[in-house]
Amino acid sequence: MKKILIALTLFWSTAFVNYSQNEEFKSDSFQTGEWFKFRIHYGIFNASYATLEVKNDYIQGREVFHVVGKGQTTGLASLFFKVDDNYESYFDKETGQPYKFIRKIDEGGHTKDLEINFDYTTNKAILEDHKHDTEQSFKINKNVQDLISAFYYMRNKVDRHNLTKGQEFVSDILFDDDGLFKFKLKYLGHETLNTKFGKIKCLKFRPYVQSGRIFKEEESLTLWVSDDENKMPIRIKADILVGSIKADLEAFKGLKHQFKIIMD
Repeated sequence: MKKILIALTLFWSTAFVNYSQNEEFKSDSFQTGEWFKFRIHYGIFNASYATLEVKNDYIQGREVFHVVGKGQTTGLASLFFKVDDNYESYFDKETGQPYKFIRKIDEGGHTKDLEINFDYTTNKAILEDHKHDTEQSFKINKNVQDLISAFYYMRNKVDRHNLTKGQEFVSDILFDDDGLFKFKLKYLGHETLNTKFGKIKCLKFRPYVQSGRIFKEEESLTLWVSDDENKMPIRIKADILVGSIKADLEAFKGLKHQFKIIMD
């Protein structure tokens, strides 16, 4: 689940970092009730499923979007490596700024239970590690995003009509006790994918990631997102140290705009 979320965020958070947080946010590309389900393949196996759902909620009297991301292994994969991941983000409906981020995971016995609270008065983010009962403080600016809020924030900022092939971008995101995560993204152009829904015109991107820890090399990730007003993820492919992982959009509901399929 973490790899899928990183891949999504690598696209949305880096491609459009030049926008100011002070600009009007407006959820033009998504709405409450939107739900995505991804089928994650490892080789010939369906390794797991991941979902993202947009809800309404309140934090300190402010109405916010509350996005919940879940990932679980299924079938034979769960016998060898059980995954039960939960990610949550609470972000402002007017500015897109995150107020709270939760990461609670169990991946083959490796567990984390983290909560980040963002304070824009002091420009600090407080990370609480509930598993180890520790606390860390990070200096932030008003443009900071967490792993999930960045995906939704930048969906509203993308100008898909003015991308230049080969264009590269760099940005930071806070989502873990490792501190800010730095990454770079390159736009590769258009590509049409054959999917279970039909042929979909997509924007193709290459995120550059740190090699050696999870991924085989810096250019191990590729993303395809729909070239329409929804700008939703269609496919993610990652070459890892022991093979490759592919995540395909399996199901969806609650889209704000009509989903466009190329008719033969």
